[in-house]
Amino acid sequence: MDEQEIENDELDTINEIINNDDKLVNLNTHKKIKKYLSGDIELLKENYAKVKLNCTSEMAVDEMGLIHGGFTFGAADFAAMAAVNEPYVVLIGANSKFLAPVKVGDTIIFEAHARFEDARKREVGVVGSINEIKVFEGTFDAVILPEHVLKLKLRRSKKVKN
Repeated sequence: MDEQEIENDELDTINEIINNDDKLVNLNTHKKIKKYLSGDIELLKENYAKVKLNCTSEMAVDEMGLIHGGFTFGAADFAAMAAVNEPYVVLIGANSKFLAPVKVGDTIIFEAHARFEDARKREVGVVGSINEIKVFEGTFDAVILPEHVLKLKLRRSKKVKN
């Protein structure tokens, strides 16, 4: 066995341990998202996503380096949608808590676990942590649509004439 084969065998063993018999999957949604604003996928499995957000000065709201909560929420939302991982998944509701401030230089790790409600709806629990300290938690409600949300013909309510 040569050195390359040994390295490959070791990597296969490590991947088996990491995956815990869960298959890694490819991202099927939100493919054009800006990773520097919404986080980057570290690990993606069926019904699970781990996303890392590096907080930069572009996200800051003041001279102290406080990160706007919209970036935290956006990365949590991305993690939730990635956990569902269907091409036409959309967020329909969320309940979130910001548990601690986030500052420039922090790295938030989001872990999202999707739970099935029925064929089209999903509830996704998301926790965001910095150095294992929880800074965000939320529940995201998503629905899987048959086509892109902007292509759907939505029923419009009748206009009221004054």
